[in-house]
Amino acid sequence: MAEPVRPYATWVEVDLQAIRDNVRWVVEQSSVAVMAIVKADGYGHGSVAVARAALQGGATWLGVARLEEALELRQAGFQTPILLLGYLSKAQMEYAIQSDLAITVWTAEQIEALEHHSSRLGRKAQVHLKIDSGMGRIGVLPQDAQILARQLVHSKHLLWEGVFTHFARADENDPTPTNQQLERFRFALEQMRAYFPPTLRIHAANSAATLTRQDALFDMVRLGIAMYGLHPSPTCPLPPSFKPALSWKTVLSHVKSVPPGEGISYGHIYTTRTTERIGTLPVGYADGFRRWQGNRVLIRGKKVPVIGRVCMDQSMVLLEEVPEAQAGDEVVIIGKQGEQQITAEEVASIWGTINYEVVCGIGKRVPRVYLNA
Repeated sequence: MAEPVRPYATWVEVDLQAIRDNVRWVVEQSSVAVMAIVKADGYGHGSVAVARAALQGGATWLGVARLEEALELRQAGFQTPILLLGYLSKAQMEYAIQSDLAITVWTAEQIEALEHHSSRLGRKAQVHLKIDSGMGRIGVLPQDAQILARQLVHSKHLLWEGVFTHFARADENDPTPTNQQLERFRFALEQMRAYFPPTLRIHAANSAATLTRQDALFDMVRLGIAMYGLHPSPTCPLPPSFKPALSWKTVLSHVKSVPPGEGISYGHIYTTRTTERIGTLPVGYADGFRRWQGNRVLIRGKKVPVIGRVCMDQSMVLLEEVPEAQAGDEVVIIGKQGEQQITAEEVASIWGTINYEVVCGIGKRVPRVYLNA
């Protein structure tokens, strides 16, 4: 039987309709503005395609971590407001201002530098003030926020556009830590309120808080992991209507019978017990498929174990459960096949990590194929 013709040996499929539907659900349920977080190449899904789908679903802002990510979106033609959530060096400030990006600030020095560059360019820089209410990362402490608010409103070349914070534990069952962060954030808001411009946007909720904290929605929510149909955490599952957008697939590149007592892959940590049918997959740790024991994939609708050590570009599987498997068969690493499914959360559990890291870690050389574009 001839092998099916496939354009790639290993690839990711991204269902853009799932992105649209997931965003639309949040837009309709929250009744506030939605910022689609497309940092880290759209959590490994592809930032440009995801951003387009998110806007079609009703998002009105985009959020990224680094200048390069924002510039990629601008170069792709996006004129949507984009918030640069992370660090921006002084050398990068002019690029950000010229690209009409909203810039996160949390120190007086940053504000002074932006004022200088904006004045020199003859245009106003848009800024969002970050409050550290308990994350312990970037951000001004609540008790010091008023000083920066005063500095912002007296800056002639800055447009103070937003103020925000980020929750550290909104995806946990215990609401106490998030309650404490909200209290600190509200304290900072009250300290600054006399300086607020009329159009200021206040935002705090990440995906978990968007789903569980009506009191944290404010004017806008930042939708990250949930937009991709992935659970914020095991204790914060998504509503049933959300759909995962990403599937990761490969093929059986080779199938053969190996006699008993033969070692498989580097180090021979697996040895055949009897004559066994062994399949090879053209996917390895260079693609983001981790060198971890316990990996499983779907072949012909059944879960089969990965055996031996995952190589840089290839992996081996035991075909005991699917004796009819042939070279060319589609293999699912993440996604559905028949009645079975392997989720990013299941893979994360095997790898001892979180679903975020699984999808963000899929390598650049793995092509992204977009469905329902």
